[in-house]
Amino acid sequence: MNSPDSKNGTTRDGPPLGVAMIGYAFMGKAHSNAWRNVAAFFDVPAFEQKVLVGRDAGQVAAAASKYGWTESATDWRSVLERDDIHIVDICAPGWMHAEIAIAALEAGKHVLVEKPLANTLAQAEAMADAARSARERGVQSMIGFNYRRVPALALAREFIAEGRLGTVRHVRAAYLQDWLVDADSPMTWRLNKETAGSGALGDIASHAIDQVMFLLGGSVTEVSGRLHTFVSSRPGAEGPEEVTVDDAAWATLTLDTGTIASVEVSRMATGQKNSLKLEIYGDKGSLLFDLETINELGFLDATVPIREQGFRRILVNEPEHPYMDAWWPQGHVIGWEHTFTHEIRDFLTAIHGGAAPSPSFEEGLAVQRVLAAIEESANAKSSIIQLTTAAVPATEGA
Repeated sequence: MNSPDSKNGTTRDGPPLGVAMIGYAFMGKAHSNAWRNVAAFFDVPAFEQKVLVGRDAGQVAAAASKYGWTESATDWRSVLERDDIHIVDICAPGWMHAEIAIAALEAGKHVLVEKPLANTLAQAEAMADAARSARERGVQSMIGFNYRRVPALALAREFIAEGRLGTVRHVRAAYLQDWLVDADSPMTWRLNKETAGSGALGDIASHAIDQVMFLLGGSVTEVSGRLHTFVSSRPGAEGPEEVTVDDAAWATLTLDTGTIASVEVSRMATGQKNSLKLEIYGDKGSLLFDLETINELGFLDATVPIREQGFRRILVNEPEHPYMDAWWPQGHVIGWEHTFTHEIRDFLTAIHGGAAPSPSFEEGLAVQRVLAAIEESANAKSSIIQLTTAAVPATEGA
């Protein structure tokens, strides 16, 4: 299944869709940038950035003015009661996802929620159930795995689906950051299990695991994992506070396709700022990708004579590449922020067409089950955990 091009028959006709976004920090800023810019590059249905929601009245008002929202509010529940709100974009911390998303879906609002789907498997299951019920009423939902919208990774998926790699035997996925290397870095909500659910596991392994399943089109059947916390206490507002989540995680995944994937994630990898590396090895070819060189894809064609083989660099900037015909002339690179613009584009297009967008909450739940199995395995000294859940088919337009 190919990623969509920018011209797909959508229009700006009809009354505009009113959008409310909950959360205005890191992800809120990234999503706001996408909402501000998507209609300038892609044909999407008309919408309005109606209201930005946050807990601090002064700060959310300032953010709303800065990021292009018409107004601000502090009570997300009252926003869900408004008839002029049709879409709710949830950028709040994971512990709030289930309550807000389920309430929004029940109120008839289309919902986009940041990954991971929830902090617990039970919450994720409840969200998936609510999404299925809402879909029967024409209410759509999607989880924000924005790296699916990296043109180079969308192209990698096309290569794999076309058989250019043959049988994919194994995959290496490593998502490495270093923002917690300093043991004196202060305590945050991301280091508390009650608010974050998990550490590097949910924060960045969720991306890596989703990519493995997205690229290969398979589901995970077996998991073995290990978690580790390198710094167990960090400075808090009133003295040292215990870190109750992992700093790093490792896992081996078996897919129903027979592919074996190794996953390594860390927020303690000195010198690695935001490096999602993917290596995909088949019997007819291989692919290499690193998020820190987001516009490039490495491809080796093992079907050519051995004297001609070698990885070649594909600069993914041509109009024929996924999403790229909406942007700049060839060779003019795009960046990390554009993945969110593509994400909003795909979500609006699905709503306009009445199609279920991808990745769905069910696909987010599939990732959540793998995360839970890694944690279970780690607690059982890396025992192999069996997963029997059937694969969730990706929706057209992913």
